[in-house]
Amino acid sequence: MAAMHITLRQLEVFAEVLKSGSTTQASQRLALSQSAVSAALTDLEGQLGVQLFDRVGKRLVVNEHGRLLYPCALAALEQATDIEQLFREDNGAIRVFASSTIGNYILPEVIARYRRDFPNLPLELSVGNSQDVINAVADFRVDIGLIEGPCHTAEIIAEPWLEDELVVFAPPSSPLLQGPVTLHQLAAAPWILRERGSGTRELVDYLLLSRLPQFHLGMELGNSEAIKHAVRHGLGISCLSRRVIAEQLESGSLVEVPIPLPRLVRTLWLIHHRQKHLSSALQRFISYCSL
Repeated sequence: MAAMHITLRQLEVFAEVLKSGSTTQASQRLALSQSAVSAALTDLEGQLGVQLFDRVGKRLVVNEHGRLLYPCALAALEQATDIEQLFREDNGAIRVFASSTIGNYILPEVIARYRRDFPNLPLELSVGNSQDVINAVADFRVDIGLIEGPCHTAEIIAEPWLEDELVVFAPPSSPLLQGPVTLHQLAAAPWILRERGSGTRELVDYLLLSRLPQFHLGMELGNSEAIKHAVRHGLGISCLSRRVIAEQLESGSLVEVPIPLPRLVRTLWLIHHRQKHLSSALQRFISYCSL
């Protein structure tokens, strides 16, 4: 059996001729010449081996073959439209990967704002540590990443996004809260820190711990919630984003420790692959992040 090569254009012409009842009107609706419409119809009938219209004078009257084809042709044209829409800028799922402080404490508010305006647009959010985010962006597994530390990978573009302050904190019962704190006291206290690979840890090491004569690592934990609980139970002191412990500072279950050092401020970064096409949907989401 010979291969068929029915085109969407032929089906479109057929449907239009059936609706309007003449090649003249169909050609106007489709912005084609009348001869192109007639040729497309003749080709389609040739491929199918049947006539779809009975020619009555100058009119074309649909016959049983045409009536059988019509719903199938409409379905095929609708599916083709769906395929076109699939990759229209506004429809793809936006895939965002954020490091844990950002994903858990900053992005929920951003996403809630975005969802209010675009309730149906698909959005996939993953949360990991900064190194996981950089790897996913480098491998094109996600569209954009949001990280807490600088990124030194050549194929990634990093743009400064938000400023974030880190604070040292202790349980309300801590002796560090009795008077002015010295660097020696900070060095002697057991520190409960995020794991290596975390943007917060990298920065605490660089801005804070590097300035202590030595420091006592009490334990490393993989997420900020665990650290907050450990500090609250008197297992040590820590340093996290002010945004992460805002509720506890307000309620008094954790207390900020004033330290004899400049403010610990870092930049949060928005990253994407150098070769990533930033669709209008993606740019729109990024603009919500910046509010």
